[in-house]
Amino acid sequence: MSDDQKQAVGRDRDSIGNTLLVAISVSLVCALLVASTAVLLKPKQLENEERYRQAIVLDVAGLLEPDTDIATLFADIEVRIVNLADGSYVDSIAAENFDPRVAANDPESGVAIPQALDIAQIRQRAGFAPVYIVRTNGAIEQVILPVYGAGLWSTMFGYLAVAGDGATIRGLRFYEHAETPGLGDQIDDAEWRAQWSGKQLYGQDGLPRIEVIRGFVQPGDGTHYQIDGISGATFTGRGVTNLVRYWTGPHGFGPYLSRIQDESDGNE
Repeated sequence: MSDDQKQAVGRDRDSIGNTLLVAISVSLVCALLVASTAVLLKPKQLENEERYRQAIVLDVAGLLEPDTDIATLFADIEVRIVNLADGSYVDSIAAENFDPRVAANDPESGVAIPQALDIAQIRQRAGFAPVYIVRTNGAIEQVILPVYGAGLWSTMFGYLAVAGDGATIRGLRFYEHAETPGLGDQIDDAEWRAQWSGKQLYGQDGLPRIEVIRGFVQPGDGTHYQIDGISGATFTGRGVTNLVRYWTGPHGFGPYLSRIQDESDGNE
């Protein structure tokens, strides 16, 4: 090959077109590697997310034990699907395959929430929901309910544990939110969460009365319905109040909890 031919080949290699071709090829290879890795890791990621949610359910139920396999502990919890319209169990839907977020956005299974009832500001929910049941000697000792609703900056997702009487709170724990660090995120604080245990959901009229107040709970007749407010996070506290009231009200798990109360009272 002559010197002129060699120079021509060198110029071709250094041309803008050749440089772009190399850059595009490298980008495609990298994108393929990233996509392949994401696909391969997706099952593991989903498994880790499920284990985390199971840990939160166990924690809010007071059943999480250190250095104990989460799957082993969770195996003792009965998971059922509930028809929110009447509180009945639905055996035709497999609990392990049910995703309430997906179902809420499904035109066939989603239920639009009337504006007057949508205090949690979620607009639509699934017609069915999972419940996590802890039994003692066959009787319901507590149920853990998935709850969610709008905070100041985010939708807050959590679990509410309710005693077997269907009215006494055992605990509340959030597992996903994006509330203000140092303020709204105090809903994760252990001392604040501890206040929920033993509080009552319903007033004498049978409607949800539990409330995160502004300031601190003072001695009086309403203390068993009240939770200390979070300084600087009034809107987050209000969001917690509204989501708990919605999900324990007549358009949420209210009919199911009413069945639990009847069972506890021996009426079924």
